[in-house]
Amino acid sequence: MLDNLREQASFKEEEEPLDPNAPKPPKPRKPRRSLDQVTGTTAQQRFALVVMLLVVVCLLGAMLLLITGKVVPSFMF
Repeated sequence: MLDNLREQASFKEEEEPLDPNAPKPPKPRKPRRSLDQVTGTTAQQRFALVVMLLVVVCLLGAMLLLITGKVVPSFMF
């Protein structure tokens, strides 16, 4: 019981008091995940999704131009 008393006392003397102004160690950063890890898709699937998104955006843009009258197709008049 008293055998480790000297080791315990020396351990407490070696400890430095915490300085409130001391800079804190930076938090370890999480490794960045790539897009295929986030979505769980392959490269071919992502390409198909991007192409479908491009077609939808182009169609919506063309419909908006037709509705607002900024573009008039030649077959209408």
